[in-house]
Amino acid sequence: MRLATEEELAGHHAATVRGAIEGILGGLAISLPASWYAQRNWAYYRRLPPHIKALGVILVVGPCYAIQAERRGVQFDKSTWTGVGKAELEREQRAEEENWERLDTKAKLKEWALRNQYKLILGSWAASLAIAGGIVMRDRYQTGPQKIVQARMWAQGLTIGVLIAAGVLTQASRRDAHDNRSVDHSWKNILAEQEKEEQENKLRALARGQSPAPATSS
Repeated sequence: MRLATEEELAGHHAATVRGAIEGILGGLAISLPASWYAQRNWAYYRRLPPHIKALGVILVVGPCYAIQAERRGVQFDKSTWTGVGKAELEREQRAEEENWERLDTKAKLKEWALRNQYKLILGSWAASLAIAGGIVMRDRYQTGPQKIVQARMWAQGLTIGVLIAAGVLTQASRRDAHDNRSVDHSWKNILAEQEKEEQENKLRALARGQSPAPATSS
């Protein structure tokens, strides 16, 4: 496997920055109109201090920024793979897709939850905070700060439940992986692809009446 060149490092950085900008703009496109709507239609939202409103915007923008930046970086990394490295990645991707198609609905939901557990935890916290806030804010006998504290406590309690469920799911997945663990033979596939590429280079060189060129790999 070759090391990344300066151009590739610069390209990866540019792709990550582009993804971060896209995530920030996307998060603002969601959070600012939502805040404006709440400010215009809900009196209890208008009574919230500005730093609480800003926190709500940050809670939307932050995950969008991190997720999109990572997605763009991974996409760029995949675009730079060539030769046997690319072939091995494509083989592993096809194997994952075939394995996914063999799963039933329950297993697919479990697998999806495992792959996106951090997004689910953060999303459940935000959703529970919004739902609890909507319920608590209807109480006419509590002050604004009291409502905020109570909504936060409800959200934290629900999030702890989600964290416990995620921990149980992760432990069960690790146990299944240990019971059904397999040896990684990807190096054999890479060697086979290298040998195949070398043979193809030799045949092309012989057809052209030239000496065979060594195979390159990533």
